[in-house]
Amino acid sequence: MPIELQISDAGKNTCFTKGEEQEAAKKEFIECLMVLEAELGDKPYFGGETFRFVNIAPIPFYSWFYAFETCGNFGIKEECPKLIAWAKRLARLSDSHLIGNIVFQWRIL
Repeated sequence: MPIELQISDAGKNTCFTKGEEQEAAKKEFIECLMVLEAELGDKPYFGGETFRFVNIAPIPFYSWFYAFETCGNFGIKEECPKLIAWAKRLARLSDSHLIGNIVFQWRIL
């Protein structure tokens, strides 16, 4: 199963189950995020030093982190600090002019 579906399923189960099933879902969810964090490594973005299209796919998951953490009573930052730092870098890019400038630079290449 692709990682994005694993993250989605584990996140959903973290929110909508209880007991042992929820604990298993939280474990699976964190394991999936750790795969992403390992891929990110020490780079500021997936794929290297600059924002690239590969960074777009995981963005929607970040908006769900608060719900997953609250429902599951755990913290993602403790387990995956590099992933949280990546997400915060992306949040700073949310200005449409910044995104536009990135796209315009890609068009020139």
